[in-house]
Amino acid sequence: MSTVFRTALTRRRLAVAAATAVCALTLGACGGSGSGSGESTGKGAGAEGDTRVVKTVMGEVEVHGVPERVVVLDTDALDSAVTLGVTPVGATAVADRAPFSTYLPADELKGIEPVGVIAEPNLEAIAALKPDLILSSKVRDEKNYASLSKIAPTVFSGTTGPTWRENFQLHADALGRKKEAATVVADYEARVERLTEALGGAAKAKATTVGFVRFVEGADTRLYLNDTFVGSLFKDLGVGRPANQDKDGFSLDVSPEQIDKADADVIFHSTYGDPEKAKETGITGGPLWKNLDAVKKNMAFEVDDNLWMLGIGYTGASRILDAMEKNITSSAR
Repeated sequence: MSTVFRTALTRRRLAVAAATAVCALTLGACGGSGSGSGESTGKGAGAEGDTRVVKTVMGEVEVHGVPERVVVLDTDALDSAVTLGVTPVGATAVADRAPFSTYLPADELKGIEPVGVIAEPNLEAIAALKPDLILSSKVRDEKNYASLSKIAPTVFSGTTGPTWRENFQLHADALGRKKEAATVVADYEARVERLTEALGGAAKAKATTVGFVRFVEGADTRLYLNDTFVGSLFKDLGVGRPANQDKDGFSLDVSPEQIDKADADVIFHSTYGDPEKAKETGITGGPLWKNLDAVKKNMAFEVDDNLWMLGIGYTGASRILDAMEKNITSSAR
């Protein structure tokens, strides 16, 4: 990485204010493609007492007014709701008795009742909460759609991961908060522009390759490709990608002996599960890892797996950008 790039990072610092079982549940949920966008029709859509039709991957769904008792069955829907100022009455967790997404403000999660785990919701618990809207995705809960729809209007996106922007718009439509959503999107886009400038501008950012490595207990190490939530953030920033990772798809899986394929100017890495069982300890302590350009230049950063894997939404994305900026600019001093 050039001295000019490091200097630019230092000058332009910004001050903006369990996980991962989600990806283990269904690989496509964090990396697959699918329809997520929706739109509503109806006079005065979103106004108290009015009814609008929200177009979803499962068909048209009538939603009444501005829902006040919302149940969310995936982490992206939870991020959307909290980002838009809605505290759900119920939510699924990534595992039994696991906390909800810990990167979200704790006071915004108070009072949320657990209603099972992702892809295995407790229908009786959901019904007991008397929701007026349920948010989930086809990839998680297609088998439960008919039952959920009998409880409350149920709005599904196609999947999660790279379609997170479209999903957010769908959630905002269903929640009757499209105006608030427009503000959130504008703020995020401005945040991306500022960070890209902090990275030395668009040209410098593009010339700097950035990769994400995830050590996974019970699986090979994953180098994340473009059709992932993290990959979409790299694309937003306009940073370069290593040639072997600048591809469509979910991940390039490598053995410890192939970790040299993770080489990049900047590497972010996280660990799911026990570090030793995930091979993180052995790999990062070995000669192949230590010989990577990013490692030799102190540009390899360990990050919060919970945030980078569960943070699928605008609040999560902003927190990840914060982490990227903090790590890179601190190292460039």
